[in-house]
Amino acid sequence: MSAKVLVVDDTPMNVKMLADVLAFKGYQVVTAAGGNEGLAKIASERPDLVLLDVMMPDLDGYAVCRAIRAMPETAVLPVVMVTALDPAQERVKGLEAGADDFLSKPINQPELLARVRSLLRIKEFHDRVQVQAHELANWNRTLELRVAEGVHQIEHMGQLKRFLSPQIAELIVGSATDDPLKSHRREITVVFLDLRGFTAFTETADPEEVMGVLQEYHNQMGRLIMAHNGTIEHFSGDGIMIVFNDPVAIDNPAWEAVNMSIQMQADFAGLSQTWKRHGYELYLGIGIAQGYATIGIIGFEGRRDYNAIGAVCNLASRLCGEAKAGQILVSQKVFSFVEDAVIAEPVGELSLKGFHKPVPAYNVTGLK
Repeated sequence: MSAKVLVVDDTPMNVKMLADVLAFKGYQVVTAAGGNEGLAKIASERPDLVLLDVMMPDLDGYAVCRAIRAMPETAVLPVVMVTALDPAQERVKGLEAGADDFLSKPINQPELLARVRSLLRIKEFHDRVQVQAHELANWNRTLELRVAEGVHQIEHMGQLKRFLSPQIAELIVGSATDDPLKSHRREITVVFLDLRGFTAFTETADPEEVMGVLQEYHNQMGRLIMAHNGTIEHFSGDGIMIVFNDPVAIDNPAWEAVNMSIQMQADFAGLSQTWKRHGYELYLGIGIAQGYATIGIIGFEGRRDYNAIGAVCNLASRLCGEAKAGQILVSQKVFSFVEDAVIAEPVGELSLKGFHKPVPAYNVTGLK
């Protein structure tokens, strides 16, 4: 919609000339024949700019301008004063009254249009800032409400957030998922990883060295777990169990788990080289399985943990135990979801503790 200009002048011929010029250029034009009528039109029409004659019988332009500036809703309304008097002398009075610009009679049409365009650009910018400020204020109020509503949920989820990625924790706290505290059954992908040579390392290293190595290892692996939306089920010394597809569903959890594991082995190679220079021979083994498990919170009042229970967890753990340094052993089911995207080799059927039949497994070595 085009800008609206209010022309305030007690001389009809001046009003018609200004109105015609502005209307020809596409502006909406509202007119007033005096100062009092001009103030009334400002209140009713809410113009974007005012062309204000100085000399008027009822209320001169200076008084009208001061009245405009005195009202909060029009304090920044652009005002151009139009005068046939001495421009230098009137400019000081106009500035003191709050005018933004001046035009001398007789009106130069190109100058008129240029000044109108310039002041309307400033007005448009100011209006945009006001809208943004209003939106920001509303957003802040909404945020305050959301924070207040979320405090109870955050306290309720505080224990759970220790082993969730920030993205998943935010979804849970925001009620985007079902209550993860309630036991449920779901198909998940489970990743187990632990360090080869860790037991021998702990027998000879100082406790401070062991803690330092674990800190580096957990930091490096944790970054990748969070990046791939994995849920840490538990830490156990050098062992880590990670769950995919709970509490938030993932389109292809097997692919997410395998892709993460490939990156883990690549990043771990750098850690391993650093540790070798200190005399630590440590390597990473990973096992991945997919299947159904019962998931929920176990423990007692004051100490609870997120836990997955099922054969799939045991299978991932056993595969991890069979994995040699640098290997990623995956079950047949996991391989079926990723075989088109990865380089892998069958390692045959493995006899795993707790499983009556041999389990076929594959060693994933990279991406195709």
